[in-house]
Amino acid sequence: MVHTGGAASDVLVAGAGPVGLTAAAELRRRGISCRIVDRLPARLPYAKAVGIQPRTLEIWDRMGFVRAALEAAVLMRGQLTYVNGVEQPRLDLVLQPEVPYRFAALPQYETERIIEEFLAGFGTHVERGTELVSFVQDADGVTCRLTGPGGEEELRTRFLVGCDGAHSIVRKGLGLSFEGGAFPEEYMLADVEVDWDLPYGYGVRAMHHDAGGAVDDVLVCIPLPGAGRYRVSMMVPPGLSAAPPQDGDGVVHGLEGARAPELGHIQAVLDRLSPQPVTASAMRWSSVFRISHRLVDRYGGGRVLVAGDAAHIHPPTGAQGMNTGIQDAWNLAWKLALAVEGAAAPALLASYDAERRPVGEEVVGRTVRQSAEGVQADPGDADTLMMRQAQLLVGYRGSPVVQRGEPDGGPGPRPGDRAPDCGGLTGDIAAYPVRLYDLLRGREHVLLLYGPAPAAAGLAGLASSVRGAAAGRVAVCAILADTDAGTDARMDGGYVPVPVYRDSRGEFGRMYGVREPTAFVVRPDGYLGARLCPPTASGLAAHLSVVFGS
Repeated sequence: MVHTGGAASDVLVAGAGPVGLTAAAELRRRGISCRIVDRLPARLPYAKAVGIQPRTLEIWDRMGFVRAALEAAVLMRGQLTYVNGVEQPRLDLVLQPEVPYRFAALPQYETERIIEEFLAGFGTHVERGTELVSFVQDADGVTCRLTGPGGEEELRTRFLVGCDGAHSIVRKGLGLSFEGGAFPEEYMLADVEVDWDLPYGYGVRAMHHDAGGAVDDVLVCIPLPGAGRYRVSMMVPPGLSAAPPQDGDGVVHGLEGARAPELGHIQAVLDRLSPQPVTASAMRWSSVFRISHRLVDRYGGGRVLVAGDAAHIHPPTGAQGMNTGIQDAWNLAWKLALAVEGAAAPALLASYDAERRPVGEEVVGRTVRQSAEGVQADPGDADTLMMRQAQLLVGYRGSPVVQRGEPDGGPGPRPGDRAPDCGGLTGDIAAYPVRLYDLLRGREHVLLLYGPAPAAAGLAGLASSVRGAAAGRVAVCAILADTDAGTDARMDGGYVPVPVYRDSRGEFGRMYGVREPTAFVVRPDGYLGARLCPPTASGLAAHLSVVFGS
């Protein structure tokens, strides 16, 4: 029997990994009703995806739970590389000083725990052992069929988001193509402790090249929280090898539950490739996994969308996959929230595919290349390499919902670029400077008005046009170049409490490449939607209309 009329929600999220949890948490944070289901009865205790990129930490800062992640994670300082036992140049993970977070490592089950606890603060819990088995959408919503501990259920929801992994039911139900291929090699993963004295916080990549220069043996170790603890990966020995599983959809990717390497298998590879004599112990779990590289032809259709592994799979090189999926979910959630509220312009939700699919395509191509050559083989100087690995160069120039016509040249970020952080912003009451990200935290769209003190009154006048174009949906902050400005901005003939900060060290002006009065619209996901110089009410209204409608 099928039970109908279950707990209604505006959005159903299928899949409670880091990507689905991010989507659900962002929707709930914005007051959107949401259910999240996962077919597994409990969170898996595996350290699968472990690398946390600085951009992901910026996202968690904006969401409000970064402190919990920072206290649970371990710093990733860099990578030590060895080829045929010879140490290669060390890769240090160094970023520009204005970037607020560094690289980190955190077991996936801890990432899921932290986001799940944050989500529970909004009264929403993962419905475990509950699987989406089919759906049908129409012009007004999506009818979903679920099966779970209470039997079958038919749920009517306005949108469906598929974060249900490489074998996604949502992707298949939409009929999306998933073109790509699979690597022939099998790998072992394990969570172990080792007793070497290599520098703390460094990953280890040790390879053996055959006579022809090809890699025929490899060991990759990523540090985890705990003394001497690493997530290790290596090729599967012939005795443990098996034919690919018959999963029915042609996608061979991820962990296999049937085979679990023993500690002796791990020790044998360490004996061959470790740069120091070492003994592995305290193995918490192990598995065999296979790698594919695939990308959907589109990130959704109508009221049904996909994110994370449901949309793109690729090698784990450089810890890009989970972090890319989290950014998918974050990009989608604020747009979906506005669509649910009826406040989104027609092009806004469609921009999810326009912005995120090119990112998925770039990540798939780069990780496939780096899986053979290492991250150091990526083109560009060292700073660019680090910023790209940190996912701080992801951008949306050319998106249909960012300002057009702004020249790409010149200093500072342009529309579609990540809004960089900066420090040294001071006010009249607090006796300490704050960072720009402190001003953005807890807000959605933010209009930043920059200019010298004499221009403050004119700049603040733009806030009246915000009230008309996007009532209550855009916060306003003024950042004054002068150090002697007051903290009130005059609008409409009277004083209105617009927050005013002074760029006391000139960092905002330098980072954003501005000297003249300029208005910046920062989107909820931390990207610039518009850069208006000179700022005009008509220019601001034109940009907001592509986001919120007329």
